[in-house]
Amino acid sequence: MIILASSKDAVSKAVSYLDKGELVALPTETVYGLAADATNGKAVANIFKTKGRPQFNPLIAHVSGVDMAEDIVEIDAISQKLMDTFWPGPLTLVLPLKNPTPIDPLTSAGLKTLAVRNPVGIFATIVKELGRPVAAPSANISGRLSSTTAQDVADMFGEKVPLIIDGGATRVGVESTIIKVMEGRILLLRPGGLATGEIEKVTGLKLERVDQRAAIEAPGMLKSHYAPNAFVRLDAKDVKNGEALLAFGKQQTVNAAHAVATLNLSERGNLEEAASNLFHYLKELDRKDVECIAVEPIPFTGLGEAINDRLQRAAAPRK
Repeated sequence: MIILASSKDAVSKAVSYLDKGELVALPTETVYGLAADATNGKAVANIFKTKGRPQFNPLIAHVSGVDMAEDIVEIDAISQKLMDTFWPGPLTLVLPLKNPTPIDPLTSAGLKTLAVRNPVGIFATIVKELGRPVAAPSANISGRLSSTTAQDVADMFGEKVPLIIDGGATRVGVESTIIKVMEGRILLLRPGGLATGEIEKVTGLKLERVDQRAAIEAPGMLKSHYAPNAFVRLDAKDVKNGEALLAFGKQQTVNAAHAVATLNLSERGNLEEAASNLFHYLKELDRKDVECIAVEPIPFTGLGEAINDRLQRAAAPRK
């Protein structure tokens, strides 16, 4: 395993590995991604194998801009406006695949639609240099906490990932928002790093939430996901024996001093800061002496919707 700091040499090395069908862990503004050439079925299959990810769970194809997206998906007027406004950035759109398509069916899990995103930073540069879309789910074992640093990736995968590009800690800290435009409606498939209110402001349309029992059309729709090894207890008003505490804002939990360990997502009650810290703090509290992580209530406004989505999936019953 090689870890390289972001640089021109790192771009060249990543492009070379991807071109040869190798896996590369890449930083984005949201979380780190486990990347492979989206047109190479063998390389994409290695993503699923390495993560232990079910193949019915589609991947996001990352592009270097709207021009590359136009080559692989059909773009409606609303989606075009959103791309023009929020790309590059933490917004993924599920759109109809063009036929024929160079995208391997494993990337889309055999669906007639594809999730596409234009990330910020070195990832987009690498995609542009490669000249082909890059499939990349979050760089984690399937169902576990997403990686927000290069060291997280190294700790989780070791030698299974031959190259990691280190872009430092991710800025947003939760995965992208995923939407699907259908007949003038916008469906929210996964809340994420772009607040839904921003999308509604640009389009003038209210986002419709998708039932968790709906068919999987995009990443992050599995009921149990983003989970630490310890159990997670939400909306905690007190701390029980053997629990750690994930706090938010001013102190509000009874018996907080009895927690095995405590971290505060944002003492100021800032949701952007809380989102950035979420996965890292859950990982820090996920210790051998912790049976359960008690989580204080977090508002559902703005990025709070994405934070609560990840916490609800982390707390869901596990198979």
